[in-house]
Amino acid sequence: MTDPNNSSAPQPPAYQPPAYPTSSSDASYGNSNAPVPGKTLGIVAFILSFFAQLVALVLGIVALVQSKKAGHKNGFALAAIIISAVLMVVGIIVAIVLFTIFGNVANDVYQACVVEGADTVTVWGQTQSCADMR
Repeated sequence: MTDPNNSSAPQPPAYQPPAYPTSSSDASYGNSNAPVPGKTLGIVAFILSFFAQLVALVLGIVALVQSKKAGHKNGFALAAIIISAVLMVVGIIVAIVLFTIFGNVANDVYQACVVEGADTVTVWGQTQSCADMR
């Protein structure tokens, strides 16, 4: 039998609780208040998608990639990508239509003033002297 008063007897090891990491690199684990990577950039991209589509498209892609790497969803970044892409396509179509319209008007003025040698030309209800356009 062992004597409880005998200090030479081996003692059982003291209980050591498991050590949890305390580094700041893992601060977002389990913390619902931690910032989501790319969230602010996604909001900025969303706002810019209405004004500067190319910049918003790039920022939206960067924000979405950052959020995906962290395992979060980023609705603002996805919306910025969609909105800026759609508005860029619409802008290109409008530019092509306007270029075609003004190109046709310029061709009509050229034909009337230079080729036919007319003194005046009427464009959209406005009569202009060909001398003013040369």
